[in-house]
Amino acid sequence: MTTLSPTGFLTIGAAELEYRMIGPASDSAPTIVMLHEGLGSAGLWGDFPEKLQAATGAGVFVYSRAGYGASTSVRLPRPIDYMHIEARDVLPKLLDAIGFRRGLLLGHSDGASIAAIYAGSHQDHRVEGIALIAPHFIVEDISVASIAAIRTAFETTNLKEKLARWHKDVDNAFYGWNNAWLDPAFRNWDISEFLAYIRVPTAILQGVDDVYGTMRQVEIAQQECYCPVDVTVIPGAGHQPHREAPGPTLDAITEFANAVLRVHGSRGRAA
Repeated sequence: MTTLSPTGFLTIGAAELEYRMIGPASDSAPTIVMLHEGLGSAGLWGDFPEKLQAATGAGVFVYSRAGYGASTSVRLPRPIDYMHIEARDVLPKLLDAIGFRRGLLLGHSDGASIAAIYAGSHQDHRVEGIALIAPHFIVEDISVASIAAIRTAFETTNLKEKLARWHKDVDNAFYGWNNAWLDPAFRNWDISEFLAYIRVPTAILQGVDDVYGTMRQVEIAQQECYCPVDVTVIPGAGHQPHREAPGPTLDAITEFANAVLRVHGSRGRAA
């Protein structure tokens, strides 16, 4: 494989995707691939990837999907099944491009949904576990209400200015996500069917005060998954537990990652 620089761009299809690679290369250690939220980017993870790398010894790969960060913009409107497209068409190519051999998928919000779709539709022996922060498997009323409220904030407050620090085309990032979720047809979006086909250990982290989703999401996973589901409920955290309660969130993900990668004979600290 081609050795990745610590930062750069990968060409996946017609898009140039920005990335950060922290720690050992994918061909020399297990790798944790991080999938950001619907308004996230590689940069918006902050220093959490570095902390996770230090705690596990695994390589950590972070990237911005098309339409986010410094990656190529996308044509709007996004299709309702944009997360399915990311999981089925983009992510497999990306994993191959980085020389992914074994490790975990770690997703937040939209990224968690993408990880779940991938694990439930690809029997990829390289993926040995998935960790899902604030995942969505169905659309809840609270999700739609909060997404409508953030649209108002984006158009009437300095939220757009704040987000523009992290996205070169902030309107593309925001409306690509927001318009899809607020489309009336999106109320029927449901990925719970994929859960029964996940064949690897799964960790779910859910903030108690999450205004974008409730414990109903966790209950669905517990009902539908056949593989072990390790649930961590994080007090004092909302939809961003890795920022609002970074200590407990890092501890839970590290414990899960080390346990899964140790079982599968990983090298390095995670072994």
